[in-house]
Amino acid sequence: MPLTDTAARNAAPREKTYRLADSGGMYLEVTPAGGKYWRMKYRFAGREKRLALGVYPDVSLAAARKKRDDAR
Repeated sequence: MPLTDTAARNAAPREKTYRLADSGGMYLEVTPAGGKYWRMKYRFAGREKRLALGVYPDVSLAAARKKRDDAR
């Protein structure tokens, strides 16, 4: 199930960094300090890589999805 803006807004920091998955390899990474970062996982030459898409809420869910689609 895709991530909603409400779920992203209400994501609270925990003791360890955690991820809220969206789709297409994109997720919201929430740090213990409260930072929220849009990231995308992908593979290149058989190795897993991560692409930073922006910081929430400066980059909205819709804008992050557009950046993900452009990167693909």
